Amino acid sequence: MINTEEIRLNKYAQGLVEEKEITTYFCKFNVDQKREYLRELSSLIIQSKPEEEDISNSIVNSKLRTTFTPCVLLRKGGKECHNLIKIIHLPEEELDKVLILFLHLFKIAYQRRYLKEKNTPYKWWYWDMSDPERMRMIENACNL
Repeated sequence: MINTEEIRLNKYAQGLVEEKEITTYFCKFNVDQKREYLRELSSLIIQSKPEEEDISNSIVNSKLRTTFTPCVLLRKGGKECHNLIKIIHLPEEELDKVLILFLHLFKIAYQRRYLKEKNTPYKWWYWDMSDPERMRMIENACNL
């Protein structure tokens, strides 16, 4: 099911939404909501098919210290679903860092796929979301 948050994350990956908007929204959640949000984001990461080199690039782009636990676990455990889930279950005080790291991993992988699949008719998430007509089509299809 498509929701406004999934659209916002795809807009972020296209450079149309600032990271601050997402982190501000995320900070309002309780710990269970944060973990659920990160699970949904991890699904988008997996769908975007990140490559191994995306891990180091996402750590650099996130401006997080390479010694932070989420960065260490991602670098050592890789981009597979089971490792992302392990990272999501870090203590609550790590979850803001997990969000930032996951956002950057998603954006890198997404942008590569976006260049290949931009405006594919049956993949709305690769439509150009800066185009108001495309956004109307997405919103109408999703009853938003």
